[in-house]
Amino acid sequence: QFVQQLRIAPKPPFTQGSLRRSRARWENLNLTRCILMIITLETRTADSVRTYFEKANRPEIKQVLPQKAQTVEEALADYEETLLPNATSFGQTVYVDGKYVGDVWCYCIDMDDEPNCMLSFCIFELEYWSKGIATSAVNMFIKNVCERYDVKTIGAFTFAHNNASIRVLEKNGFVVMEEFEEDGVLSKYLQYEC
Repeated sequence: QFVQQLRIAPKPPFTQGSLRRSRARWENLNLTRCILMIITLETRTADSVRTYFEKANRPEIKQVLPQKAQTVEEALADYEETLLPNATSFGQTVYVDGKYVGDVWCYCIDMDDEPNCMLSFCIFELEYWSKGIATSAVNMFIKNVCERYDVKTIGAFTFAHNNASIRVLEKNGFVVMEEFEEDGVLSKYLQYEC
């Protein structure tokens, strides 16, 4: 199990007073008003796959992350394949303070191919967006994957309009390698060197 602590501070309360006074006041408050979140990566289960399928099929998620499985049965069959010897995909669930909020996974694991695997992630609980959770989860996960499979390169695709995912990947050392259009949608390919 991988664990990371993340401090989240609320946005500073700017007033009509001078910006300088507001910043100084905020810096003093910053030490006492931070929220500590415990982020863990845990083992996927059939129950987590069912939950993920339900939550990830909401319109807000589907517009930024297309789903391969069209039914919960397909999602469970894909999960069962990850349990087989020589599986070419591996995933973990993302928990924040004990609450299941998303998944991170790699697929197409092949040491003879470039990249050695592809990465995807999804925080499906919208109230946890823009809090650094995906960045921390991806960070922990790529360390795990690089050790577990001895991969040297990890690729990732994202829609070009999905700025949040691009930021998560870039903060974790991914570099945009290519921009392309597929089915009328502009996308980006990013790559990470372990």
